[in-house]
Amino acid sequence: MQVRVKICGITNLDDALAAVDSGADALGFVFFPGSPRYISYDLAASIIAQLPPFITTVGVFVNEQRENIESASALTGISAIQLHGDEPPSLCALSKPVIKAFRVKSLDSLDPLIDYQGKVSAFLLDAYTPDVLGGSGTTFNWDIASYAKQFGRIILAGGLNPDNIAEAVRRVAPYGVDVSSGVESEKGKKDHVQMKTFIE
Repeated sequence: MQVRVKICGITNLDDALAAVDSGADALGFVFFPGSPRYISYDLAASIIAQLPPFITTVGVFVNEQRENIESASALTGISAIQLHGDEPPSLCALSKPVIKAFRVKSLDSLDPLIDYQGKVSAFLLDAYTPDVLGGSGTTFNWDIASYAKQFGRIILAGGLNPDNIAEAVRRVAPYGVDVSSGVESEKGKKDHVQMKTFIE
């Protein structure tokens, strides 16, 4: 089974094209102003317009209003929506496929997933880090991710990098993997060599 790769936290065209050239299936654009990888709607739209076909573009939102998500989706041309906050299942009925993120501390962290079954296209599991919503570089117990596959498609995130990605995929066999800080030279800037190594 092919594992799909999403490079998240894209902030510039150079990194976006390098990710595509490295073989990424999807690119993530963080629309949360509190993130060091924040990108404006206008800049994201400009980058997305210059990407080749067959690349999934994902807008990452944190506790945003439905109307703002839909207007940003239309403006930027993203092909999927990632909800990375405390959004209820009722907010997951949107015009684009929805990925719902959960921060994992223990097996109990999976309890809410059942409420989202049938309402989202995939679940993204990230490591729980206090006061950090993503891109922390921290891993979590991958056995929990394996267990979560009963709820739907699982996208594994949290501390993935070129050194541990092969083991993570072997143990979890997820639908996809998501990497941000693990392929960066500094926050918001991707290391093009690391991206290629990660995907290979």
